Amino acid sequence: MYDEGGESVRTADGPRPRPDGDRADGTVPLRTREQGPHGGDDDGRHGTTGRPRRRRRILRWSAMVLSVLILGTAGAGYLYYRHLNSNLKKDDLNIGDAKDRAAKSKPNAAGQTPLNILLIGSDARNSTANQKLGGAKDTFDTPPRADVQMLLHLSADRTNMSVVSMPRDTLLQIPKCTDPKTGKTYAASTSLTMTNDSLGRGGPGCTVATWEKLTDIHIDHFVMVDFAGVVSMADAIGGVPVCVDANIYSHTSTGHGSGLKLEKGTTSVKGKQALQWLRTRYGFEDGSDIGRTKAQHQYMNSMVRQLRENATLSNPGKLRGLAETATSALTVDQSLGTVGDLYDLSKELKKVPTKRITMTTMPWVYSSDGNRVLPKPTDADKVWRLLREDIALDGKDKKKTAEKTSSDPAAADDKIAVQVQNGTRTSALAPVPGRASAVTELLVGKGFTRAKADASAAPVEDTTLIRYPSADLEGDALRLAKALGISSHAVEKSTDVSGVTLVVGADWREGTTYKAPEDDDSTPASAKLDKGSDTGACMHVNPDYTW
Repeated sequence: MYDEGGESVRTADGPRPRPDGDRADGTVPLRTREQGPHGGDDDGRHGTTGRPRRRRRILRWSAMVLSVLILGTAGAGYLYYRHLNSNLKKDDLNIGDAKDRAAKSKPNAAGQTPLNILLIGSDARNSTANQKLGGAKDTFDTPPRADVQMLLHLSADRTNMSVVSMPRDTLLQIPKCTDPKTGKTYAASTSLTMTNDSLGRGGPGCTVATWEKLTDIHIDHFVMVDFAGVVSMADAIGGVPVCVDANIYSHTSTGHGSGLKLEKGTTSVKGKQALQWLRTRYGFEDGSDIGRTKAQHQYMNSMVRQLRENATLSNPGKLRGLAETATSALTVDQSLGTVGDLYDLSKELKKVPTKRITMTTMPWVYSSDGNRVLPKPTDADKVWRLLREDIALDGKDKKKTAEKTSSDPAAADDKIAVQVQNGTRTSALAPVPGRASAVTELLVGKGFTRAKADASAAPVEDTTLIRYPSADLEGDALRLAKALGISSHAVEKSTDVSGVTLVVGADWREGTTYKAPEDDDSTPASAKLDKGSDTGACMHVNPDYTW
């Protein structure tokens, strides 16, 4: 989940220097109206509460706290409500430029709205406990990194949940962010930058802004936890079962590795050992960040099952300690700033059955030097589209979605400026010469007299796309798509273009009529799915790390 201990900074190729330094849209109710502010029929002190009832409240409260960290299980009741509220740390949801914000999710036909929550694991060494657990004494109190990033998508009808991890070594353009506490502005990165650096550019709101810029998915909330939080939570639930297919010892001769040492088979890990599991890279699969995210998925799925199937937290003293440590470990956005808000969120998460929880890692390819990863063209975009359109990654509720519409009216055809790019190159075929000019002539003939061929760009696209940079041009882009018979789902917002841009893809190498492919709502094969109900999941151990 985090970097492995010992290194000053953890990367795929070893140490590197540290860099320099609303409320949501109403989807989640803020309070259960049948309860008082402390979760009882009035205020938790009146009526016939009795010892059994109090115990049930405490048990259910603990489950609520855990649910926020591990995708929601169940919960009701409040313990030390105001005190626990003061434990919660709060930060701004999005500190990027307003123009880069993704549009809010639209309700479905029943008026239900999906929820998108970014789960962040911080490697901060800003406390004695975190520094001790994280090792690397030279990095104490330096800017934190978002070494775990998972986007949790809760469907509008609450029947399914899709979780997509992004490897911490993913190279992206990080947007401009302004630290809400200091007022310091961090300029947008001018070159590709590791995504985990986003957290050190003003806080979790910059990590949220980075995700929205990449995916065009509106993020409603974030929840962030640190080293100490992971350890305390694992201790509180008494351990989480995990499996390895061989003895493993995550340790190298140069002192790298998490230190995880397990025997073949299933072990219930807790405390520091749970943190080691979540941080292990050396020893799992091919030793990359991809294997680590798979291990994190196994842990989280197992934790959800453990909590739903076996409510073992019955000791009031232990639960009070859990409440203290859990709320102290969390940083949330302002609209999740009370225990009541977290409870309301957990109720929504609880509705999803375990068998409909699906986890995957963003489709990726290695960078040119082989030490980092990049979003895989087309496949990563397709995953983001499925989430935007509220289509489950498990494929169990595939559906055709209605054509997109825009509240921004389109200009007259002869007033819409269009740049046309030739994206017809494939891995086996050279680009079609003059294809952008030919399609430009076609557009002019259809009345788009301001269309121009753009010879300065030569993208590679399997399918024809239309991109636009800002909301005020969405209507123009959709009008162009309709005129050419291109699906509105092939129209996407992108800050990589300066105006409405038609990219003629490899599926339109000839002819004057575009034949749009049928919308395919299946998850790309490269997005390998981890099922919440898979009790047989077992991590493959690299033979170099057995004992």
